[in-house]
Amino acid sequence: MIEIERKFLAANDDWRNSISRSYQIAQGYMCADKRRSVRVRIRDQKAFLTIKGKSTDGGLSRYEWEKEIDYTDGIALLTLCEPEQIEKIRHEVIFAGKKFEIDEFKGENEGLILIEIELENTDESFEKPEWLGNEVTGDFRFYNSFLIKNPFKNWK
Repeated sequence: MIEIERKFLAANDDWRNSISRSYQIAQGYMCADKRRSVRVRIRDQKAFLTIKGKSTDGGLSRYEWEKEIDYTDGIALLTLCEPEQIEKIRHEVIFAGKKFEIDEFKGENEGLILIEIELENTDESFEKPEWLGNEVTGDFRFYNSFLIKNPFKNWK
C-alpha cells in the first residue's frame, strides 16, 4: 500500500481543544535508513510490525506494509530493536472532515510536536487549521527513524 502523508509543525496549542482521542505509543526500529525501515510499535495493548520503503514525491508518499501482531511477540521484538525508542502521545483531531494525527513526543524528543494528515492522492487539497505551522514533509530530520539517532533535544 502506498501511504500519502503530509507533515507539519504545530503553530500553537489550539488543537488541544478539539482532541477526539489520545493514546501512548512506544516504537523501536530493527532497521532504519533512507531506503527502508522496519518498525515495531506498541499502542493500546496492541502491537504492530511495519515496513516502510523509500520516500518519493519529495517525501509525500512511500510504500508501507503494516500488520498487527501478537502483543507478547511485539514486546519481545522491541528487545531486538536498536536500544533507542520513540515515545509519544498521539492525539487525533478532526477538522473540516479530515483526521489530523498530532504526535507529542516525550523522552529524548520532548518538546517536538508533529502534525500529520494522510491523503487519498498527492494532489488532494484540504482546509488548513490555524494551528497548522510550517510544512516539513520530506524533511528527513522529522522522520521517527531519524529522531531515534538524532533526538530533538540535541538540535541547535
